[in-house]
Amino acid sequence: MMQLQQFSSTDNLNADFAARLVDILQQAIEQRGAAYLVVSGGKTPQALFNTLSNTDLAWDKVTVLLADDRWLDANQPDSNERLVKATLLQNKASNARFISLYADTASAFTGAAEVLPRISALPTFDAVILGMGEDGHTASLFPCSAQIEEGLSDGAPAVLAVEPQTAPYQRMSLSLPRLLDSRHIFLHLVGSNKLTVLNKAMAEHDVLAMPIRAFLHHPVAQVTVMYSDN
Repeated sequence: MMQLQQFSSTDNLNADFAARLVDILQQAIEQRGAAYLVVSGGKTPQALFNTLSNTDLAWDKVTVLLADDRWLDANQPDSNERLVKATLLQNKASNARFISLYADTASAFTGAAEVLPRISALPTFDAVILGMGEDGHTASLFPCSAQIEEGLSDGAPAVLAVEPQTAPYQRMSLSLPRLLDSRHIFLHLVGSNKLTVLNKAMAEHDVLAMPIRAFLHHPVAQVTVMYSDN
């Protein structure tokens, strides 16, 4: 199920979004003593991350991890881990705990066994922030990958190695069931081209063609789309 929330500007979107996330994380800390936040990489969330990093919160009780990452050392420019550490885990948020999806192995496929226990042991997430590509992929659940059916299956492991055919690098991605195991799920979109892709995803139900549909059309999960034209 999908709920679309449109904003007049990215500034307004980020201010509202940051406030919602802080409320969710604060409530989790008050009720359970800890909070778990899953974020995505790319350009879209960077301003949101900067806003969050300057927000008052018991960040030492917050665990942050990525929905997916490229199989790269965190010092590499294309690493999502590098981006999150440089934008979100700064200022007041510098005390948050971060769980990496990377291991020092040559291949994501050989490293998956090391990463899996880190993620499978985690409780239900409090908030998941997804992105969406032009092809309808989310996290690293790519329609072009040989691993897409496994990643979307009910019995998928918490994380799996993925090798997309239309994007560089092997990836480590949380699976559909692991991402769905969250109290709140958001899809963060900016730009009219992303609204076009969203409308296409909503119009049909083939999840292998556009994996984001597995979230948008899920019979139980509520996905809140946070959208601005610019």
